[in-house]
Amino acid sequence: MPLTPAIEEPQIHESAQGPRVTPAASRTAQTPRPVPGPRPAAVPRPGRPGPVRPGPPAQRAAQATAGPVPAAPAAPSVSAAVPQLQVIPASAEGALDAAEEAVDLLLDTGRAPGDVLVITTGDPHPWAAHELSFGEGRYWAQHDAKDDVFYADAAQVQRATGRPVVVFAANGGPAGAIAEALPVALSKAGALLIVCGDVAQINSVLGTGV
Repeated sequence: MPLTPAIEEPQIHESAQGPRVTPAASRTAQTPRPVPGPRPAAVPRPGRPGPVRPGPPAQRAAQATAGPVPAAPAAPSVSAAVPQLQVIPASAEGALDAAEEAVDLLLDTGRAPGDVLVITTGDPHPWAAHELSFGEGRYWAQHDAKDDVFYADAAQVQRATGRPVVVFAANGGPAGAIAEALPVALSKAGALLIVCGDVAQINSVLGTGV
């Protein structure tokens, strides 16, 4: 009786198995940070206009026959006389770190560095201490240039000029420093004041219920 030849199972070559998927490296989820308040629309850099995204084909056809579509009314701007207030709860020891987080987020969301003034009531920010070591002339020249974030302590808040955003770090200091400097910081803020510190103390100084 003839033997039936053995049927070989087809071999799947590695090239036919498709691309291998390497599991993505695990990333530690970051703690959400408070979002600073509204900011003006970003201004395109000179020589680099932003891209213009065309609308859907149906919309483009309607525009070609019906003419340009009226622009939507602009959102009302925040009055410079009444800056928005945002409070970030923090201890005296953590207020400066919270202020740094707020500054980082402001810059990440499009605020120009020159729009931001940071005020401390206790230990000065390391940048301020470093720049003051070269003399007050150089330190205040950078303040007047308004091309970067400027850090000042509560004793200097009167000399500092206003900026659209003021970040106030209630990180300790002499008794009464917060009560004296916070109202001045509010007057320096054009659109937004972010206060990092004890909420009850901030409320008692500003008479708010945030």
